[in-house]
Amino acid sequence: MRRYELRVAGDALQDLQDIYDYIADNDSPAKADHVVDRITEAVESLKATPQRGSRPRELLALGEDEYRQVFFKPYRIVYWIDETTDIVHILLIADGRRDLRTLLMRRLLGA
Repeated sequence: MRRYELRVAGDALQDLQDIYDYIADNDSPAKADHVVDRITEAVESLKATPQRGSRPRELLALGEDEYRQVFFKPYRIVYWIDETTDIVHILLIADGRRDLRTLLMRRLLGA
């Protein structure tokens, strides 16, 4: 079975820290730990089957189809796969209830 390496962008690491901080401050550190653990499990699962992720509709509408996403609801993990090096690049971890079009365009497309 083909295994992929994971690379998590600094922005995505900051996203994860921000999620933890928000939940810890507004609920509890234990709940924050649980959510971050589940998001981490979703990310780790991409080592085996990264192609299973769907394509973000916000980016498809712009003609961008190289990005994919998986969920630990309500959180979206957005990534792209470099098939030539077998590396999955984690680019964004965000609450899916947010208006992600602008965030995705700014983060992923530099707009």
